[in-house]
Amino acid sequence: MKRTLVTGSNKGIGLAIVTAILEQHDDTFVLLGSRDLERGRAARTALLRDHPDWSERIEVLELDVASDASVTAAAATVAARLEGEGSPLYGVVNNAGIGLGTSELAAVLEVNTLGVRRVCEAFLPLLRPSDGRIVNVTSASGPSFVATCSPERQRSFLDPSVTWPRLRAFIDECLALDGAEAFAAAGLGDGSPYGLSKACANTYTLLLAREHPNLRINACTPGYIETDLTRPYAEARGKDPRELGMKPPAEGTRAPMFLLFGEPEGNGRYYGSDALRSPLHRYRAPGSPPYTGE
Repeated sequence: MKRTLVTGSNKGIGLAIVTAILEQHDDTFVLLGSRDLERGRAARTALLRDHPDWSERIEVLELDVASDASVTAAAATVAARLEGEGSPLYGVVNNAGIGLGTSELAAVLEVNTLGVRRVCEAFLPLLRPSDGRIVNVTSASGPSFVATCSPERQRSFLDPSVTWPRLRAFIDECLALDGAEAFAAAGLGDGSPYGLSKACANTYTLLLAREHPNLRINACTPGYIETDLTRPYAEARGKDPRELGMKPPAEGTRAPMFLLFGEPEGNGRYYGSDALRSPLHRYRAPGSPPYTGE
């Protein structure tokens, strides 16, 4: 049985990933991670209305990726269960995220970057040691942000020898900057909290994969998907989300599912919504040739 944790999965893309896992792979069990336990239970109940046969394959896990205490408690709960069953965790999908329409950099980084690391550090010891998988659901906003940075800053995001202390120091440097002008002067574009947080999550994926070469660790964008995160953007413009090209959550599962169950080449890489490798420093449109650089 392949047991996988999906964070932020009581709705949106996370819930779509849970559904895809259970629909497409009979030998799976999903830990439905939810910051709000009741919302997680409601999501499970909704899934079981259409698929009562999934009742033994879904468990709700209370998990707030922005809280050390919550992540530690969740990992302890899962560890106890796995020990009793004698089977390690197959995969972790870091899907939880915030940020579009949120200007508070500290809060966005806490979830989108530090939350990813928090979950990885807590659950890495529970993964299968030789073939466990981590999928970090980031965004095309990451490479697009890096593209606006100075050449020196771009190199730091792409540095294959980057370490966590260096990345953490960079995050602290960004937190100390005040306003778009300060970010521009530091070679960091307009300082978009969301784009910056996703760029940092991609770089973290790079270093984590280097430190754990026996695991499959990659990042991806789900695409431009209609969720609670993106819908306000359309509403503010008086548009239907589909008019802006937003797709339903189910269409955001292609890349995460490929990285979770497919055979991606290499490790520590970033993939587009079409499940093809993409660069960390510029946007690659779905359907374009895959990126082949270092």
